[in-house]
Amino acid sequence: MMTNIATMRSFLFVPGDRPERFDKGCASGADCIILDLEDAVLPDAKPDARQAIATWLESGGTACVRINPDKTPWHQGDVDLLAHPNVTAVVLPKADPDSIDRLSAALPRELPILALIETANGLLGAVQVARAPLVERLLFGSFDFAVDTGIDGQGDELAYARSALVVASAAADLGGAVDGVSLVLDDSEALIADCRHAKRSGVAGKLCIHPKQVAAVNKGFSPDPAEVERARAIIAAAQASDRGAIQFEGKLIDKPVLDRAHRLVASVTL
Repeated sequence: MMTNIATMRSFLFVPGDRPERFDKGCASGADCIILDLEDAVLPDAKPDARQAIATWLESGGTACVRINPDKTPWHQGDVDLLAHPNVTAVVLPKADPDSIDRLSAALPRELPILALIETANGLLGAVQVARAPLVERLLFGSFDFAVDTGIDGQGDELAYARSALVVASAAADLGGAVDGVSLVLDDSEALIADCRHAKRSGVAGKLCIHPKQVAAVNKGFSPDPAEVERARAIIAAAQASDRGAIQFEGKLIDKPVLDRAHRLVASVTL
């Protein structure tokens, strides 16, 4: 499991009331395990789910935790749980500038915040959220966002929202925005294709709801070996030239293209 939040590709939700799945989630190959106290847990089960997570953390487990939104009856108890040193980060649902500020002030210790943008207000405040001191990634809650805005569809209908999160993340010098969940479980090639399409738009990871999705998401957001080799060849050609712009494979290669090649090669070694 990766430890650098900025480079994580796969974020796997595990229901907080299913402790028998916690270790399985950790063994799934996901870059980030998110023990979920919000959508995956019914209201009556939330206190027991919180206790199950606390017990697992005490046994040595480490994970990120998605808490319930503020202004819900479970929020403060969830925030108290974050004092445990084995909580590595916190996911705040329905994130917007005001709720990020309130959480940052209420945390029992300094923790990375993964801001889940799921509302129109959250999207309009995405740049402010991304620039908050403890926020390290923007996550897209695409299904909730579609409900909040009346959008019907999860594809190009949400292109504006995805692009807004990509731009906000770049402006704040965060790791790339993380795409919402997919309901595809048994078609890994289709999921890889979806991830690569999102990657071309600047998205850098994806939320997962089942361990079956993890390998496809990791592959979809990992550099393609052929692209990496081409990038290395571009860098070598530029180093062998004393000109600012060069021709490579019949195309003009200038500084922005060279910068992208360097970034791609560097991402392989992170």
